[in-house]
This record gives sequence, structure tokens and C-alpha cells, in this order.
Amino acid sequence: MVEHPQAAGEWAIGLLFFVLFVSASSVVLMFEVRRQAFSVTLVEIPFLLGLFFLPPLTLILVRVLGSVVAQTHRRVPPIKLCFNTASHAAGAALACVLVFAAGPLQGASPRTWLVLSGAVGINVLVTLAGVVGVITLVQGRISSRELARTAVPGLVVAGINTTIGLLVLVVVDQGGVWSVFILAALASFFVVAYRAYAQFLRQHRTLSEIYDLTRAIADTPHDGTLPDVLLGRVRELLQAEYATLWMPVLGRYPEVLLSARVDDRGLVDVAGTPDTLRRRVMETGETVAVGAKFGDAQLREHLLESGAKDAIAVPLKAGSAVIGCLEVSGRLGDLTHFGPGDVRLLEAVAAHAAVAVENSRLVDRLRHDAAHDGLSGLPNRRRITAALEESVTVRAPGEVVAVLLFDVDGLRQVNESLGHAAGDQVLVEVARRLRASAPSSALVGRLGSDEFVVTLRAENADTAMDLAAELREQIRDQMIFGTLTLDVDTAVGVVVHPDHGSDPATLLQRADLAATAAKTMPGSVQLFNPGLESRSVRRLGLAGDLRRALDNDELEVYFQPKVTLGDRRLVGVECLARWEHPSHGAVSPEDFVAVAEHTGQLSKLTEAVLKEGLRRCRDWEVRHDALSVAVNLSARTLNDPHFPNRVEELLGEFGVPPERLTFEIKEEGVLDGTDRPMPTLRRLRDLGVRLSVDDFGTGYSSLSYLRRLPVNEVKVDRSFVQGMATDPGDLAIVNAVVTLSQQFGLTVVAEGVESELTLELLQDIGCQIGQGFLFSRPLPYERLAAWYEAQTEPESALSAEVRRLRAVP
Repeated sequence: MVEHPQAAGEWAIGLLFFVLFVSASSVVLMFEVRRQAFSVTLVEIPFLLGLFFLPPLTLILVRVLGSVVAQTHRRVPPIKLCFNTASHAAGAALACVLVFAAGPLQGASPRTWLVLSGAVGINVLVTLAGVVGVITLVQGRISSRELARTAVPGLVVAGINTTIGLLVLVVVDQGGVWSVFILAALASFFVVAYRAYAQFLRQHRTLSEIYDLTRAIADTPHDGTLPDVLLGRVRELLQAEYATLWMPVLGRYPEVLLSARVDDRGLVDVAGTPDTLRRRVMETGETVAVGAKFGDAQLREHLLESGAKDAIAVPLKAGSAVIGCLEVSGRLGDLTHFGPGDVRLLEAVAAHAAVAVENSRLVDRLRHDAAHDGLSGLPNRRRITAALEESVTVRAPGEVVAVLLFDVDGLRQVNESLGHAAGDQVLVEVARRLRASAPSSALVGRLGSDEFVVTLRAENADTAMDLAAELREQIRDQMIFGTLTLDVDTAVGVVVHPDHGSDPATLLQRADLAATAAKTMPGSVQLFNPGLESRSVRRLGLAGDLRRALDNDELEVYFQPKVTLGDRRLVGVECLARWEHPSHGAVSPEDFVAVAEHTGQLSKLTEAVLKEGLRRCRDWEVRHDALSVAVNLSARTLNDPHFPNRVEELLGEFGVPPERLTFEIKEEGVLDGTDRPMPTLRRLRDLGVRLSVDDFGTGYSSLSYLRRLPVNEVKVDRSFVQGMATDPGDLAIVNAVVTLSQQFGLTVVAEGVESELTLELLQDIGCQIGQGFLFSRPLPYERLAAWYEAQTEPESALSAEVRRLRAVP
């Protein structure tokens, strides 16, 4: 073993090198070449010079002390400080061994250059080997590419520093002490130039990255991918461990908490800071920065407890409202921290991000509004059609796609009586009940003003019908709005795919037809059948033909007798319109009356029947047959304020006493829960015209309410009269109607009298007048006259004007 002749010494020069090591370890220079950033330290320069001017032990000592002081100043963690110190000591020791083994160095000769370069290279390789070893131990074996990416920049920087160190050595060796001043001046110019370059580089890089980021934000589609584009770039821009976007619950938007974390692919739903920081931003609407260079002590304590050394949280604002915050935490590197420049940078990014978020939500709201009803919040026709399109495409075997269409009855009366605000409340409540009662797999939507739809997959049509009936019962419960209680009913049409159609338009159209038909069905639930569609198409084609038939007097009026049940005397007739179409044959009154209502021809049809009835009434009056005529009125006619004046004109034109004319109005037309028909009813009563409530018992009104109306007659619906002989319940209903009506001074007419047993029961309970096939079907005028002559016989001369019906065998 050979000892160094002077292992230690030169402490004055050693102190100078100590200062150089501290300075070189504290300064990190950043350069960018072709958009690639490189960090450069200058430690190799004083190390090379120290190998030439200092003894080995002195060099190792000042190298280690300089490293410790520099790392302590930068607040390097103890474990890392110990590792770095050991690595620097080992590298310096091996370098000194190499220099000692090469023998004495003779000036700045080429041999000296090679020895010193090799020694510096040994030092760099030892340090690099230590770093790679730690990475391999902690994270596993690294690939050749990653090793090259880690080693090559360090070796290149070491080579540059070694070259600079050799140049300094040559200058000092040749120029003596005075050359130090030249080197100092050169270093000063270098520092000034580097600072200017570094500032320009930082500004250029920052502006370039902000431009790229804002362009990426602007180009991001409004499909929820903004956090993916934003957070990764923000984290890289600010060199943070976490970049977090947080937006609390706002209206129908759920809470969002997403972070881009270093070394993670994709986003995670955790943050690197406590919730206190974000809540402070939301409450104050101001930027909150916490770290070594700013922030209050309380927040810094919370931050340290979460494991982050610093953080910046900036509010995202939409106008004056704070909709969330953008946050970065944990500046990468043990020696670096966020500063005021980073705060301004993140605020600039947050301003662009807030605009992007608000635009994204605006587009989302527009899309939502385009597919949803503004009043109820339910999907609208467009959304329902799209959902049905998808459902019928992917239907599974053994199931059907059911469409249940709910038509709210009486909404028009609510709007007209209580205002549209009350009508809107009814619709909102219907929507709420449907949404609450429908299965979770069903889609509940609103098609139009008073139509709602429920679509879902079901086992079969019977299951869909059962569900429709159940939901209808849920809607029928009383609706209470303040002091007002409403009973709202619905008619339900049901269709299923594939039985009733294969496309959304057809299914919805046929569901509408079924709902219309359901309004006249017991239970108000109707499954579609082809007959409904053919009838609807037929009605549509009859509109033009009905207009021509009315213009050409092609409609005929039939008369059905009304007979006193006690002595079977003919007291009047009901006028019924009949239409024999040249192509379709006999058209059902229900069909052409519906066509007249929907095409604005109802008033003309009513007047045609009224004129014919008054004409025949006048003729009977001339022959001393005092028969009254009854004409059916639609509820829509009662809304015409000019109708009573027209009735008065026609009564005068035909010379018929008003008491000979009776207007029959269906129960729902008179008792619609509003006062809308009252003015017309009172004016008709003032004319002396009799008023009758037709089909009484099929609605939900009471006889006590009838007492307040200007009516003279009640016609019991045929469904109760025909069931009297077999159903005690029907008999009880008819008996109650007759008894109470008589107490109120109202005449009772029983419709649908078709058997002698029914006739006897009606006589027993005191009903006065009957009408039905037992007496006669509706007949044209000529056949009615023949029937009348055949069914009557003159009595004594004293009462020759009275003609009675013979008993029907």
C-alpha cells in the first residue's frame, strides 16, 4: 500500500473550493434545444479543478461539506441527503484514487487532461450507478431505453462541464493569478446572459404551453372529455403531483372530482389536498395558495397533514357565480415550490377552463331542453321516439315493447275555469305520479298538451294492460292544490311491438287511437285493434263528403218515439241524424258527428236536424197532434253564445211553441265541473225550451247538483235500464234516480226499454216515460207516420183528438 505524500493540506484554497462547491450545487441551469429542456449543474467544473489543486482528503472533505450545506439549504429530506452525500463522497474518493494512481500531474498537459477527464467520468458514473441502483431497488428493473434516457443527458452535461473545467485550468495555469479576474468577468457575463436567456425561455415556454392548452380546451368536444384534456396538461405545465378539477352538485349536475396524478394513466377520483381548501375557494370566490412562499398557517397545517407541501386552488367562475375550482398540489422536486407566477398562470388557465365548462353545460342544457318537456321535465316526443327506435331494434325474444298513452280528461275545463296555471299544476302532478308509480325500467314522457306516455319491455300485452290499469288508478287519486281538490281521470291506449307496429311513429299513432277509443270504454283502458285504425282512416276520408252532404241536404232525420209508460201514449220523438253514404253505405252517427266536431261542421249539422224536427213538429201541430221533438246538443254547442238567438229565430220561423222543443245534452256536457255552459242554458230556459240531461248515470255527478241547473228532464242511461231485470244494483240505481228526480220536479225518461219485464219494473217504481225497441226503432218520417197510424185507434167522439198506442203483443 502506497501513501500519498500530502493527503491533506491547502486549507485556504480548500475554503475557496468549499464556496465554489456550495455555489455550483445550488445553481441549476435550464436550457431548451429543439423544444427539449435540459437541466445543467456546474459541480464538475470545481471538482476537476479541485483534483488538480487540492490534496485528496481536502478535496473529499470540501466536496462532502459543500454538498451537505447546499442540500440543507434546499431542505432536501434527510434520507435523500444521506444518499447524495454518500454518493458524492464515493465518487470523489474513486476519482482521487485514479489521479493518485496516474502519478504526479505536470501542468496543464494533454496527459493531465486525460487523467482529470477520466477521474471526473468515474465520479459521474458512480453517482449515476447509485441513482440507477436505487430506482431498480424501489421500482424494479428499468428498460434499456429508460436507462439511456436517464444516463445520456447526465453524461453529456458532465462532458461539457469537464471541457469548461479544462479550459479554466489551462487559463489559470498559463495566466497565473491574474487570469482569475478574467474568468470572473467571463462568469459574470455568463450569469447575466443566462438570466436573460432563462427569463426569455420561461416566458416563451409558458406562452407556448398556455396557447397549446387553450387551443386544446377550445377544440374539446362538448361530450364530457374536458377533464381528460385539461388536467393532464395543467399538471405538466405547473410540474405538479396532482391537478384536480372539482365541481360541486349544481341543479341536475352531479359532483365532479377528478385528478391527473403523476405516474398514473388516466384520471383518478381522489385529490392531493384536504376538502377544506376547495371549500374555502367556493365560499370566498378567491384564489387560495398555500406553501413555503404563501398561505396562512392554519391551511398550511391542514395541507401538511394531507401529505402535500404546497397547493394552489383557483375558482372557476360563470359570471359572478363560482361553479367549481381548479387545483394543483405538490410541486415536483424536493427543492422547488409554487410561486406567485404559478398562481397567475393557473388563474389564466382557470379562466379559459371556466368558459369551456360553462359552454359545455350550455350545450348540455340545450340538448336536454331539446329532448325534454319544459313544464314537467319529462322526455318529449323527440326523445321518446328515439328511445322507441332503439327498443324495437334490440327487442329480445319472449318480450314485447309496450307503449301506454295516457290522455288526461277535463284539462280544458280546468284551464278555462281555474286558469292555465292550475292546468299546469295538474300536468306536473300527473307527471310526478306517473314517474313515481311506473317501473324503474320504464321511460315516462310527455307527448303533448294533455298526453303522457310510458314505454317499457313487458312479457305480453296482458301484462301491459294490467300495468296501464294500475297506473291509471294511481293518477285518479284526488289532487289537492291548496284549498282546491280536483278529480282528474285519464283514458289509456295500449299498443305493443311487434303486434301493433314496427316503428315509433306507427306505435304512437295507434296508441293515440286506442286512447281516444278508451274514452268511451268501461275502465278507460283500450288495447289497440285494427278496427280502430280503419275507423279513424274512414273518418278522415268522410270530412269532405260530410260537407257536401250537408250542403246538398243528403242527411236524413229519423224519429224515435217517446211513450208514456202508464197508458203508452206517444208524447214526442227524438230526432236522430242518419247518413247513407253513396260509397260506404250507412255511416255510424258516432263517426260523422265526430268528423263534424273536428272539422267545424257541428253547428251546421245541429241546425239541419233542428230545422227538420221543427218542420215536422209544425206539421203535427197542424194535424192536432201535439208532439214534442228532442234534438241532441254537443257540449261544444253550449259554448256558442249565438246559438240561443238562432234557436229563437227558428222557433219563430216555423211557428213552434218553445215548450214543444227539448234539447238533450249528455251528462258530461252539462256537469263538467265548470260554469261555462250556464249562460247558454239559462238563455235557452228563458226562451221556454225544455232541457234534458242525456245518458244520466254514466258520469260522476250527483242529483243534488242537477237541482241547481235549469233542466226539466233526466234520461236514465240504457245500460242501467237494460240491466234492471237481472241486476239488483242497476234496479236500485234507476229507482234512486226516479225517486229523487220526482222530488226535484224533474221528468224521468228511461232509455233502452226492450222487454215487458223492464216495462213493468219501470211502472212499479213510477217512471213516467220510456223509449226503446219495445216501442219502436228510430224511423224516417213516412214510416213513423205509418207506424203511428197502425199503432193507434180512435176513441170516443168526445176524446177523438187523443190517440193511444195499442198494447204491443
